[in-house]
Amino acid sequence: MAFMLCCTASEACTNFLVGKKASADGSVFISYSADSYGMSGFIAHFPAAMHPEGTMRDIYNWDSGDYLGQIPEAGVTYNVLGNINEYQVAIAETTFGGREELVDTTGLIDYGNLIYIALQRSRTAREAIDVMTSLVAQYGYYSSGESFSIADPNEAWILEMIGKGGKEKGAVWVAIRIPDDCISAHANQARIRKFDMNDKENVRYSKDVIKFARKMGYFNGKDEDFDFAAAYCPADFGGLRYCDARVWSFFNMFGQEDMSKYLAWASGDATAEPMPLYMKPKAPVSLQDMQRGMRDHYEGTPFDVTGDLGAGPYCMPYRPSPLSFKVDGKEYFNERPISTFQTAFTFVAQLRSWLPNAIGGVMWFGTDDANMVVFTPVYCCATRVPDCYKEEYADPVEFSWKSSFWVFNWVSNMIYPKYSMVIDDMRSVQGTLEERYHAQSREIEEEALAVINSSPRYAVEILTDFTCNSAEETLKEWKAFGEKVIVKYNDLVVKEEKNGKLQRGKTGLGGRITRPGYPQEYLKHIVEQTGNKYLVPQSK
Repeated sequence: MAFMLCCTASEACTNFLVGKKASADGSVFISYSADSYGMSGFIAHFPAAMHPEGTMRDIYNWDSGDYLGQIPEAGVTYNVLGNINEYQVAIAETTFGGREELVDTTGLIDYGNLIYIALQRSRTAREAIDVMTSLVAQYGYYSSGESFSIADPNEAWILEMIGKGGKEKGAVWVAIRIPDDCISAHANQARIRKFDMNDKENVRYSKDVIKFARKMGYFNGKDEDFDFAAAYCPADFGGLRYCDARVWSFFNMFGQEDMSKYLAWASGDATAEPMPLYMKPKAPVSLQDMQRGMRDHYEGTPFDVTGDLGAGPYCMPYRPSPLSFKVDGKEYFNERPISTFQTAFTFVAQLRSWLPNAIGGVMWFGTDDANMVVFTPVYCCATRVPDCYKEEYADPVEFSWKSSFWVFNWVSNMIYPKYSMVIDDMRSVQGTLEERYHAQSREIEEEALAVINSSPRYAVEILTDFTCNSAEETLKEWKAFGEKVIVKYNDLVVKEEKNGKLQRGKTGLGGRITRPGYPQEYLKHIVEQTGNKYLVPQSK
């Protein structure tokens, strides 16, 4: 039943991790795609604060909003924007679900609160792991099985955790440091298997992680043979094909190993050889590589869906949910790629040890489907959230032109049904904006670096203004692009464009149009299905 949990709409996310010696510039990277129907994308902001002794913190379930209880607040909390804090600590997650009987509804701390409390209380990845594991030990763990990416400018870790079903307080967990020269990923399937219990520097685990598995009947072998994923989230077809296949695709794009030997596993064969937790990259991974990887739909792999009938006439690399469907009593499935319709927000966190924290930590952020966002820079020191990224405008049931989430969704939903017609136009605008921000960020960082020692507040102001201006500029340009898409591709024809401007005819009407119709391959499908129904009679 593991895949039934991991593939529910609110639990279908993807994370990449890159160590500092595996990246092109020495950055540590982690990425996140928060995929959930009904969820809107925004940035939560928790300003740094001092709290008097005795202050209590209310805990509300991150997904449902239900009140769960209170815990004592920390005396000092740090500035947090979304999933990054002022010390360049970043945390992301994917839900693997695991064994259903281990969900503990009596626990007080769910996965969302674990992330945001840890970010407010931690200056390193290791501190974040300590905070998270001590919180669930003291107050109980409310959520199902979870994989967390936890990183700082020097280290990237995967922490996997699952509750005890109310049978005992707390959770069982394992945390493994990704080697600096390696890359890793997880996507709704537990990834930690065997681990070195003697490696105290790079491996951490709860004292009872094996004992509890024995008690529950999940494991009965020698300690050195213990496999966390096998015990707490046994692999099945869905957990592999819908989830681990996304990890396979990331490794296939950037990993050093020949991924053909893991194709059976990614295809859904739980008896095949599983993928390693991490591997070395074939070449150093750049920020642009990370962004490109988040946009992947298995193109050019055995899982590519752009060429069959389900892609429609315009080669759409998406399939409507649900993941499985029945025809004539037989069950079939759709592929579930990295980039997907239902993304609320996505980011690539860039963490750089050679820069002051205020400058070094950047969350390259976008709302909606990673394939069609513009990743804009959000600096970890920023004291304001851009208006277009604020929760007040990202209402899940009310459209707002002030919301980046809704404007990007509006454009995406125009592109989906005529994907191959419009995608190049989108790529041009997207690429121009991202190249602009990559270049501008270098200039802004030099400006901030020049004053950060003499006037740290002014440096923070510079980076905050750039964060807000970039996001608002993108909103404006994306809205203009959407307006152009409506006009240029109105009624499934294409209006003439020259030097980026749509042309007018001599009488003031629209200029020349082309009528592309359906692509030839799709026309063949129509003829195969309809036979001579639409055959034009030959003149006698």
